[in-house]
Amino acid sequence: MIPDTNFSWPARVYYEDTDAGGVVFYANYLKFFERARTEWLRSLGYNQHTLVDTLGLIFVVKKAAIEYYAPAKLDDELKLIVVVQHLGGASMQVKQEAWRISGEQATLLADGTVTVVCVNKENFRPCPIPDHIKLKLQNGQ
Repeated sequence: MIPDTNFSWPARVYYEDTDAGGVVFYANYLKFFERARTEWLRSLGYNQHTLVDTLGLIFVVKKAAIEYYAPAKLDDELKLIVVVQHLGGASMQVKQEAWRISGEQATLLADGTVTVVCVNKENFRPCPIPDHIKLKLQNGQ
């Protein structure tokens, strides 16, 4: 059963996402997860350009770990989940899941954790996540 969460993002598997075997190439789950995190931030009122242009901040991936359970295939409908697991001073760890929702039963395809660090756009050094952003990240709204 798909978990109840504050944020999910729909996606569809296109031909470009698949490998020679007709299934989603394993590294493309990172792209799906990235898109979901980007849309999650946008839903909280922060698009990537605004963060860079007005606050001088960039969220960069420091670490990613994924486990795969079942293959996604061409034209599958997916639901991508984003949940904050830990929020630190300059970083956050999010749990992400990819579910196939086409067909009669939802199937967990892959899940993982991604550690994201807030860095200064000028020197790419870690910097604190601003309090007003942190509050939205914690509350998911």
